Amino acid sequence: MAETTDSVIIVAGGSGSRMQSDIPKQFLQLAGKPILMHTLQQFHAYNPLLEMVVVLPQNQISYWQDLCIQKQFSVSHTVVTGGATRFQSVKNGLAAVKNKGIVAVHDGVRPFVPVEVIREAFAIAREKGNGVVSVPLKDSIRQVSGQVSKAVDREQFRLIQTPQCFRPELLQKAYALPEENTFTDDASVVEKLGENINLVSGSYENIKITTPEDLLWAEAFLKKQIR
Repeated sequence: MAETTDSVIIVAGGSGSRMQSDIPKQFLQLAGKPILMHTLQQFHAYNPLLEMVVVLPQNQISYWQDLCIQKQFSVSHTVVTGGATRFQSVKNGLAAVKNKGIVAVHDGVRPFVPVEVIREAFAIAREKGNGVVSVPLKDSIRQVSGQVSKAVDREQFRLIQTPQCFRPELLQKAYALPEENTFTDDASVVEKLGENINLVSGSYENIKITTPEDLLWAEAFLKKQIR
């Protein structure tokens, strides 16, 4: 059940370098709208009363605000300035959260996260303290050590996605820790507290758009949805 006290921090700090674009990837157009707008609309579809905090680099905020005016984008959200790292950006976003319910953190360039996946992640976090979206691996994998590689059981591994949802006191305690290089996502920060991470079944549609190939897939996916 969606709660009126829940929040989502949407982190959008991409530069567009891997996309080979001068435009930051979160602002690239999909079906006439920036990727970031599609992302916000998915969370709005889950819960129109969800508090949304968008974290952007300082030099991108006015550009985003202009886009919102041009596109007459009406999904309510707060914009805050990001930091030098993802850890600092999430920390800044967390400081701006006003609600006291479950807090989700989501990548701004994952615009296709299904509403049912969002719902399940929030529900598991409400029940168990955290809920982190993941999917099984499709391909075979090998572990590499120097010049030697060996096959490993892919069933023992998961690809981690977002949203990653947490009780607010847990996330606040985690982001009070000193930053470490091993912090690759929010789950890894919370895990430092000794918490068990509860995995939630995700979706292969929930891709992170970071390369030109991803953008081609996204355009094809949208065309299929529109038909």
